[in-house]
Amino acid sequence: MPLYEHVMIARQDLSNTQAEGLVEHFGTILADNGGKLVENEYWGIKTMAYKINKNRKGHYAFLKTDAPAPAIQEMERLMRLHDDVMRVLTIKVDEHAEGPSVQMQKRDERDRGDRGERRERR
Repeated sequence: MPLYEHVMIARQDLSNTQAEGLVEHFGTILADNGGKLVENEYWGIKTMAYKINKNRKGHYAFLKTDAPAPAIQEMERLMRLHDDVMRVLTIKVDEHAEGPSVQMQKRDERDRGDRGERRERR
């Protein structure tokens, strides 16, 4: 089956659990149509470059799926109809990258506080 990656932006006034619940909801839609949700990441609330539906921020989620095209089309159709979902981007990929996405790697570095070595001034 083809492999896809999706980035979804949900409204900022949802709670974290509601935003993660949307990911699970769309995962079950895929499963009902013969696909599967391989992996998902919740990226948190991020500021957008421009307003979408009068919102400056949104809950971002990243999904990796393995599903036939009709299942993806049905999931995207239901995402467009859902009031809480503002934007969706779907990309067909040859293979899924191993490990966390770049966004999650940035978050891990920021949480650890690794800033590297600093040079001493003389």
